[in-house]
Amino acid sequence: MPDSESMAKFDNIDRQLLTLLQDDDRLPLSELSKKIGIPVSTVNDRIKRLVRQGMIAGFHARIAPEALGLNLLAFIMVSWSNPKVEAAFLKKAKASPDVLECHHITGAWNYLLKVRVKTTGDLERFLSETVKGVDGVERTETLIALSSAKETWKVSLPEA
Repeated sequence: MPDSESMAKFDNIDRQLLTLLQDDDRLPLSELSKKIGIPVSTVNDRIKRLVRQGMIAGFHARIAPEALGLNLLAFIMVSWSNPKVEAAFLKKAKASPDVLECHHITGAWNYLLKVRVKTTGDLERFLSETVKGVDGVERTETLIALSSAKETWKVSLPEA
């Protein structure tokens, strides 16, 4: 996680670089250099610094889930009253390849999961084995997405 010192070093060039990398992290350094107007070696150094400072968490291929038959997107809210349940729940959630995101949330629920599976049968198995298979989980509510108007990893960048 970036600290206040690394944010102090964040400038307009970093902002431009992060914007371009969020759009396409496979752009060659030479193309990034031309678009921003700085030498290739400086682009390389800045990317390394942004990684080191934790502003860039990694570089990944964005897979189209539907191309793999993962057509069912669900959001599952999970609740328990005994705080000792959390460790076992998180261990199962983190180990499951079906879980895309796991968020500790406010309100009546403890956690919100974003899950991708192929079928409703797979979702039922996931709920039974992964979520309700944790001793102490008392309640769940599952919402199935019919379609997604927007899904992104892009974040709004602060002004430099």
